[in-house]
Formats: sequence, C-alpha cells, structure tokens
Amino acid sequence: MLTKKITYTDFDGNQVTEECQFHLTKSELMKMELGEVGGMYAALEKMVKESDTPKLVEYFDKFITSSYGKRSEDGKRFIKNAQLTEEFVQGLAYDELVVELLSNPDEAAAFFQGILPKELSAQIDPSEIEAAKEKANVAALEMIGKNSKESSDADDSNS
Repeated sequence: MLTKKITYTDFDGNQVTEECQFHLTKSELMKMELGEVGGMYAALEKMVKESDTPKLVEYFDKFITSSYGKRSEDGKRFIKNAQLTEEFVQGLAYDELVVELLSNPDEAAAFFQGILPKELSAQIDPSEIEAAKEKANVAALEMIGKNSKESSDADDSNS
C-alpha cells in the first residue's frame, strides 16, 4: 500500500495537502494481466512502440483509479468502491497526481512500485525499473515531439 501526500491549491485559493492511499492486490493484478492479449507488459510495450498516447494515458489512468481506496481502521481491508473513486477523480488531488506522474517518470515508477503488494514489489529488479523509466522518457519525448509537430502543421494549414 502506498500513502501519498498530494498538495494542491483548492478552488478557494487555499493550499491543501491530502493523504491518499493506493493499493493493488495480487488478484487485481492477475485480472489485469489476464485481461490483455499477451499480458499487460506486452500491451504497454506495444503502446509505447506505436506512440499510442491516448491508450497509454487511458492505461495509466486505469492504474491510478483502480488502486485508489482507503485502508480500514483495523488494517484488514483496503476499501474501494465507485463512490470513493468518483469523489477522488472529481477532486484536485487527482488532477495534481496525474500531472505529476505524467510529467515525471521517476515519480511514476515510484508510484507504480508503491501500489504493488510488498512481496511483488520486492521481486522487481532495479534494472527493470531503470529500463522502464528510460522507455517512459523516450515515449514522453516522442509524444511531445509528435504533438508539437501536429500543432505546427495545424498552424501552417491555418495560415
């Protein structure tokens, strides 16, 4: 389980810090893995290779929203439901988190490692994390370049 402090400015101009909790169980990860042809890793690699920005963002969002919840007071459950998720997604903490993770591969890697069950997180080879961050950096640069070129082409056609 990952507890993350997220600071943002609310609609009244006040700086607010929220503690948000995220966790994916082994069974949730297994369902995600089995829900993709060839598995999650292959699906993500394909999206990066094809620079499929919309699908990458959608997948990224799925991990955030699927992992959000609240730890029960007795520590025996991690409570997730549609209402909790909807309230989180409608809030400014979610907005701040998405911007932070999409613009910082190191933070994204730490987030994804943090939401995994401890026994799975401990099995991840640090070199795999570095390789994933490098791919994320390359993909982000390609997306920025692709979006800049599309904006430039649109500007040229409007002239």
